[in-house]
Parts: sequence; structure tokens; C-alpha cells
Amino acid sequence: MSAPLPSGVGAAANEATQRALRQTEVVAALSALLPAHALLWHAEDTVPYECDGLTAYREQPLVVVLPETEAQVAAVLRECHRLNVPVVARGAGTGLSGGALPIRLGVTLSLAKFNKITRLDPVSRTAVVQCGVRNLAISEAAAPYGLYYAPDPSSQIACTIGGNVAENSGGVHCLKYGLTLHNVLRVRGFTVSGEPVDFGSEALDCAGLDLMTILVGSEGMLAVTLEVTVKLVPKPQLARCIMASFDDIRKAGDAVANVIAAGIIPAGLEMMDKPMTAAVEDYVHAGYDLNAAAILLCESDGTPEEVAEEIGRMEAVLGSSGATRIEVSQNEAQRLKFWSGRKNAFPATGRLSPDYMCMDSTIPRSRLADILLAIGEMEKKYGLRCANVFHAGDGNLHPLIMFDANDADQLHRCELFGADILERSVEMGGTVSGEHGVGVEKLSAMCVQFSATEREQMLSLKRAFDPKELLNPGKAIPSLARCAEYGKMHVRRGLLPFADISRF
Repeated sequence: MSAPLPSGVGAAANEATQRALRQTEVVAALSALLPAHALLWHAEDTVPYECDGLTAYREQPLVVVLPETEAQVAAVLRECHRLNVPVVARGAGTGLSGGALPIRLGVTLSLAKFNKITRLDPVSRTAVVQCGVRNLAISEAAAPYGLYYAPDPSSQIACTIGGNVAENSGGVHCLKYGLTLHNVLRVRGFTVSGEPVDFGSEALDCAGLDLMTILVGSEGMLAVTLEVTVKLVPKPQLARCIMASFDDIRKAGDAVANVIAAGIIPAGLEMMDKPMTAAVEDYVHAGYDLNAAAILLCESDGTPEEVAEEIGRMEAVLGSSGATRIEVSQNEAQRLKFWSGRKNAFPATGRLSPDYMCMDSTIPRSRLADILLAIGEMEKKYGLRCANVFHAGDGNLHPLIMFDANDADQLHRCELFGADILERSVEMGGTVSGEHGVGVEKLSAMCVQFSATEREQMLSLKRAFDPKELLNPGKAIPSLARCAEYGKMHVRRGLLPFADISRF
């Protein structure tokens, strides 16, 4: 007589069996649609797809497909829809909120092979690109015509335009030139059932409903993007950058608000605190002031006359706001050097800690100092370090919480730290995400910002595109049960009295 299995072992074995059976079924179905090299299902082959830039959470997909034609994409979607198999579209995997985290019993649809610029028109200042084209590659192709693509996320050397559309990515110059939404004219792709779908238009207006604002930033939950028509803008004749040092965080935060209040819209307005400044200076030697409590990078671009006038106005505002040091780039090399530190903030932090979690929320510009001081208190509370970099001009925070993912307790404290930042941002009049998206990282935090009615409206919109909820399911729209659990967690942490759970 055999001994009984330990508790949980039988369930795990049954789950593994069910997964194997499902995998066999899906592989057999998709093998008829794709060449052998475009279909991965062995564990060692799917490991590279187990997470995106948020490495704290991992899951191996059932199958990874790498289609090479639009017809193959449509066929895969139709077959998965028939089999009721979830699908997660994936670009370069540089996202930072777990938006491309695979579904354990689902298919990961890699679109990396759609990497061609199909048309570049310098007269209309547009480019038609496939979803897997790198952000920076668009500007490189447009450079001979004196044009470039304005949105410039820090990952632009690697991130793809399809991912930018999914997350409505911004970058250091989004204050003046806008986010992805403001720089995209048309998006073409497929619904989850493999039906062709077209958003926007290359004309000044489009026929029917304009659903572009719904698609951009929808985190791959409404449609699979395959082709994007983007706007190109002329490269400015000149750009100069001010590096301003402050001996007090509040003075630096107030300076940001003062610049905008003066009617100045810089091409870029970024802020870094002292820990971040030290990290990037040791990494790229950008010439940052290591004694400053915070530094601001303020850029002006345009004609030489425009730049000279705007730089003068910004110097005056920064000086009257308490800047202890103001340095203006004297040439293009020095300007790029100033920005090299900001652009390398994430890899620089990676040298200081085994892991870090990059948060992303927004607050009113007037509360920059308040949130920085609050984060300083949270460092003590959770026993973890945090370096901060901001798209200060539009109040978009990027606190980088450092931890060791091999230590379960550190990961737990990091999650609580991040949740605190998001909640405090909402309390200050902000939002739980600026440009990284909700993904799995901020799913529970949606309960803080949005009511049950609002969340149901969001889910209704998704169902209009995806009735079976098979496209990137379980992300960005938290369930009632999850929000209830989030409320209980707040009570356990002493952040809410029991009576307040009802609001979740």
C-alpha cells in the first residue's frame, strides 16, 4: 500500500498534467500554421520570455510564437481564439510594469520580427513602421532629412514602437513635444479574434469614431498592434541645457513649478536627487554637482535667438528660486554629456543593487518636494534605499527602490514601499501611473484611485473588443476580490480602519 502524497503534491501533479495536455493541444494546432523555427515550447527555449523589465515577477508561457507575416499573426490569433487560449503580445520586453508577463496556460506572441520601416515621407513628415522597429531607429532613419521622432524614453535604444503605443511612452522631452499619443497618426493591427482593425488616419481627421486615444496606452489589452504611422518633427537648429544645483529639495521642487508658472515650456525639465546624482556620476562622469541635494536639467531648443532668450529667462527663474550653481552647456558635446547621466539613471542604479523596482506615478508639480521627503521617510520605514529621478516638468516620478529579489522579505518590503509611494501620489492629487502602465505591478493600486463603478466601465470597454477576455487578461483591471484583499492588507499595515474597507 503506497503512502499518501503530502498535502498539495497531488494538486501540483494534476496541474502539471493539465498543463502538459494543454501544451500538446496548442502546439499541434499552431504547428499547422507556422514553420518549426517560429514555435517554441520547450522550457529552456521559453525562459527568455518569462518576464519583461520588471524581473521580480516571472512566469513561463505555454508556447511562444514568432510569426513573420501578418497572415501568420492573424491565423495564430484566430486559432487561439477558437481554443480559448490567452494571448500576450510582446515587443522588446523593456516594459517596467509586468505588462508583458506571460500567462501560464497562454501563448506569448513575439512581434520582434516585424522590424521594418516601410515608408518614410520627408514631405508629409511621417513614417510608417512595423511594430518591432526600435524607437531610436526611427530618428536614425529620419536624420538625413533633418527630422526625428520626438518621444524618447530612456530605453529608446531598445524599446519598440509597438510597446510605446501599448504604454503611451514619453521621455525626457515629452513636456514640450508630447507623449506617444500626440505623435502617432494611425495604428493598424488585429483584434484578439484575428480581425483586421484600423485606428486613426494619416489625414487630419478619420471617418467614424476616433478610438486612437483608447488604443494608445491600453497595454495590449484591446488589439495587437502591427503597423504605426508616426509624426516626424524638424530637428531644432540649436539646443542648450542648463544644469542647476540646489542645496534643498524643496527649493528644487519649487523651482520646477516656478519655471512653468513663468510661462516657459522647456524642451526637457528633469530632476534627480542626491543618491541618483551620485550613482550616475560614478557611472558616466557627466559633471554633476555631488554636493547638491537635487539637480535640475532644463533644456531649450529652437532657433539660436529663441534659445538665447529662453535660457536667459530660465536662468533668472532658477537663480531667484535658490539655485546654488547654474551651468549652461556651451556646445553639443557638453549638452549630451549633461543628458548622459539622466539617460543612464537605470543602469547606474543597477550597479548599486542586485535588483531594483522602478515605480512610476504622477503628482502635481507643486508637490515634488513633499513626495521626495515622504519617500525619504519610507526608506527608514521599510529599511530599503531609494534613488529618485523625475520627469519634473509633468510631475512624473521614477523612484528606484533597491532590494535583493533572492530575499523574500526584501521583495515583500519593496512591494509595500512601492504601494506606499503610489498611494501617497494619489493622496497628493496624482495618479498611479505616468508612462510605465499598470501591468501586474500596480494592479492593486488601481483600487486606490478608481471606484468599483469606474473599474467596471474600464472592463466593459475591454469586453467590447475582447468578449472572452483572452488578450493580455488579468492585467490593469483589478477584480472585486483583489481590491477587497488590498483593503484588508491596508488594515493589517495599520493604514486604514476596518470601516474604510468598503470603499474598495
